[in-house]
Amino acid sequence: MAKVDENKEGIKGMANPTRYGIERFAYLLMRLTGLGLLAYFVAHIYETSLILQGKVGWTEFLELTQTTEGHIILALVIGMSVFHTVNGIRVMLGHGGIGVGKPARPDYPYPAQSQNAKHKISIYSAIVLAAIAMMYGLAVMFGE
Repeated sequence: MAKVDENKEGIKGMANPTRYGIERFAYLLMRLTGLGLLAYFVAHIYETSLILQGKVGWTEFLELTQTTEGHIILALVIGMSVFHTVNGIRVMLGHGGIGVGKPARPDYPYPAQSQNAKHKISIYSAIVLAAIAMMYGLAVMFGE
């Protein structure tokens, strides 16, 4: 039985958070939320264009969004928006040198100074804020 080369795991290896840590997970989640928000943007443009069909076309489509599935999709959009925004701010600050840490001599095993506790806390904060925003959105949509 042939052993799988650890560098040839494909997407399964890329998405493995235990191999690369929370930074790789945030990278993957940033890309996925970006694609999800792009899909929502296109769908929202289509939905908004239905107003040209008159009140009947607009109302028929809005009935589809006022379902349980529609509310769950909107809650996911809320979570994607919050995570993508907060993590994007973290990345921009890191590129600007804020919270990166002091330069160090590159001795093996080359620990990245940018992947310090401040950045890890901000990644976890982005995930927690997205979860709170989703719960709030669900409470508003399903609340009585």
